[in-house]
Amino acid sequence: MAGAVGGGRGCVTLHGAQIRDLLDAKHNVLFDCDGVIWNGETAVSGAPEVVTLLKQRGKRVFFVTNNCTRPRENYVQKFSRLGFTDVAEEEIFSSAYCSAAYLRDVARLQGKVYVIGCGGVMKELRDAGVPVVEEEDAEPGASIYNCPLDPDVKAVLVGYDENFTFMKLAKACCYLRNSECLFLATDPDPWHPLRGGRITPGSGSLTAALETASSRKATVIGKPSRFMFECIASQFDLDPARSLMIGDRLETDILFGSNCGLATVLTLTGVSTLEEALAYRDSQEPQQKDCTPDYVVDSVADFLQALEE
Repeated sequence: MAGAVGGGRGCVTLHGAQIRDLLDAKHNVLFDCDGVIWNGETAVSGAPEVVTLLKQRGKRVFFVTNNCTRPRENYVQKFSRLGFTDVAEEEIFSSAYCSAAYLRDVARLQGKVYVIGCGGVMKELRDAGVPVVEEEDAEPGASIYNCPLDPDVKAVLVGYDENFTFMKLAKACCYLRNSECLFLATDPDPWHPLRGGRITPGSGSLTAALETASSRKATVIGKPSRFMFECIASQFDLDPARSLMIGDRLETDILFGSNCGLATVLTLTGVSTLEEALAYRDSQEPQQKDCTPDYVVDSVADFLQALEE
């Protein structure tokens, strides 16, 4: 575990001077977005001020999100809309952007990508110069028995898709029959909270369906995979020992920090609870202990007092 300033073995609740000491020891601060700095279209109280003050103190701030529904340029607009006045596009690393970077720079894909996903994924792939299969409206009576398949597909990428269909699943299965065809997922998130206590299935749910149908396992690009940190580090030369990850989901944000050697902070304004964090800490399973945060705060607003002193 990325060691705790102050000697704890995880789930240390931070206050005042402890927060100041932690920030003094770190140069890079990575934030998840949903449930950490905003919920839906509402900024978490104090979050815009925290981001501004961190930058004024010379910290490098990055935003690392598994939400693949929008391209980075749209994230910049959302930051501005919610009162974050100084966030640049190059500071935003979404699972859609990192998936496109992986296909272009790591896989060096020679062929097309078949995408189960939304407009944010398609936009990032096109911006990266990665060719995608352009889906046309299915003709009446079309089925997997007679629909056309593109012979140039060399990768299948699964992300969040509100228009997920049996036909998309079936086509992806056919492409993955070729063992040389890459199988990627933007992120493993199983579900996302909505207003009114409802939830929506996440990319991980769709990926699980395709993994079952194809008898293959996807390579996950987003958190908790190390690739997202490597993507940032390749552009900004980040030292893990001087970096801090702040998130709201134990199985993605906190595990991501643990996988990458970062100190981790769980904020209680999103998905995971303190009780769940304590259960991971007290578990006898090593893999579950990796989901234990080093520190816990009620909200990122808890950083304000330490930054304003």
